[in-house]
Amino acid sequence: MCCARPGAGQHPGRFSAAGVPRRAGSSAGGERRGDALEAWITEAAASGLEALARFAQGLRDDLAAVKAGRTLPWSNGPVEGHVNRLKMLKRQGYGRAGVGLLRQRVMQVV
Repeated sequence: MCCARPGAGQHPGRFSAAGVPRRAGSSAGGERRGDALEAWITEAAASGLEALARFAQGLRDDLAAVKAGRTLPWSNGPVEGHVNRLKMLKRQGYGRAGVGLLRQRVMQVV
């Protein structure tokens, strides 16, 4: 009994759908693949989980953009990093600093 799944038999589709998010185009070495995406979307839509099925439908609605994001080498990660840094500087200045100090801190780092 030590190896039985917790809650087995309570929710029939629960454990079959549990691994669905993890299998979304996963591959060894973190490759960016889009070939398994359509199969994953079909599996997610049939999982019996309403939220996951809605998410899968949203992916299917914009499939070209999702595939491009999974397969193309470009990333907006560096831009997001700069935006995050600017928001942090802005939050640190609330109530203590004016626009001049914020401008000085932003320009000092750049």
